[in-house]
Amino acid sequence: MLSPASTEMIRATLPAVGAAIDDITALFYRKMFAAHPELERDVFNRGNQKQGGQQKALAGAIAAFAALQLEPDQARIDLILSRIANKHASLGIEPAQYAIVHTYLFEAIAEVLGEAVTPEVAAAWDEVYWLMAETLISMEAGLYRAAGVEVGDVWRQVRVRERRHESADTVSFVLTSMDGTPLPSFSPGQYLSVAVQLSDGARQIRQYSLSSAPSSDDWRITVKRVGSHTLPDGSTIPAGEVSDFLYRNVFEEDIVNVTTPFGDLVLQDDDAPLLLISAGIGCTPMMGMLSHLAETADSRPVSVLHADRSPSNHAHRAELTELVDRLPSAVMHRWYEDLGARQPEAGLREGRADLGEIAIAAGTRAYLCGPLPFMLGMREALLDKDVAADDIHYEVFGPDSWAVAPA
Repeated sequence: MLSPASTEMIRATLPAVGAAIDDITALFYRKMFAAHPELERDVFNRGNQKQGGQQKALAGAIAAFAALQLEPDQARIDLILSRIANKHASLGIEPAQYAIVHTYLFEAIAEVLGEAVTPEVAAAWDEVYWLMAETLISMEAGLYRAAGVEVGDVWRQVRVRERRHESADTVSFVLTSMDGTPLPSFSPGQYLSVAVQLSDGARQIRQYSLSSAPSSDDWRITVKRVGSHTLPDGSTIPAGEVSDFLYRNVFEEDIVNVTTPFGDLVLQDDDAPLLLISAGIGCTPMMGMLSHLAETADSRPVSVLHADRSPSNHAHRAELTELVDRLPSAVMHRWYEDLGARQPEAGLREGRADLGEIAIAAGTRAYLCGPLPFMLGMREALLDKDVAADDIHYEVFGPDSWAVAPA
């Protein structure tokens, strides 16, 4: 907890800092990358940096954490920090890197706010930063310990045993260990990081959900090719540079650098009814969950809802049907924006996903994955159907602006 003096100082200065936090974080990244270009090249997602998403996520996390020191909400604090800690662990972040962030963040605060940053103000925000940082360091140490690795030592080489097309623009890779021993198990819904060396020498890292069952000795990830796109100012974002690299260049017997699995979107082991909602490539953590449910002959009610552009765009379409058919109490609903020559039928609709006619059992636990606007819309629909907010869980790859949004 913050000291009483710092709490009052944060209360007094939070509006001013909050109003300037976007400028502060943008300047922070410029300063840090100027001094440590290797971080931008080899650790941070430079597509998110160019779009500004990472800056907004950091700004939101700092502001939200500071605000929650004034009106404590431990569950919300845990949500924000758990997601950050898992992401950091999947990158192999170490405690010393928090000192680097501190240096350039506070340089940016002083430069943006100028004379308003008195020694008392600086001390209070310093206390906020280190409270957040030390909590994250502790959480990450626990994640490393649970994974059976030393702090930051999460990387390993694996071999591609199989590459298979799951749709026209999507491939799955089955990854196996270099020596034939089983790869570590994981919880259904978790992800791993993949690092690739791009043509310009940059080492870029992205996260991919494990789309196989934890019982397998191997891991499977599914990658959708995403092309570059142009911003309003005419600049180009290589938003899918890692996915595109994997799609075009990685084949059977190739060696890939990946991490131990992490992630806090995990299937809880109880008898609560399940609602698995996905759109597009967001189906991947659901495939891992469904594979686990099918292999363990789980008998709880399971509703699977998926939205996609068309049947031909739907990755794992046939496998999804097979898994649902293996579960005695599972039902499936699919929406396609374009059904082509197919006609709507039970469980198959044309258009966008709509929960209006979907019956949801009391006590249902919902898991969401897909584009952020899709998930936010589904969350509102679930709340309208009296699903408790604490029972709505989600996964988003890229800067997480949901967890830090106002409740």
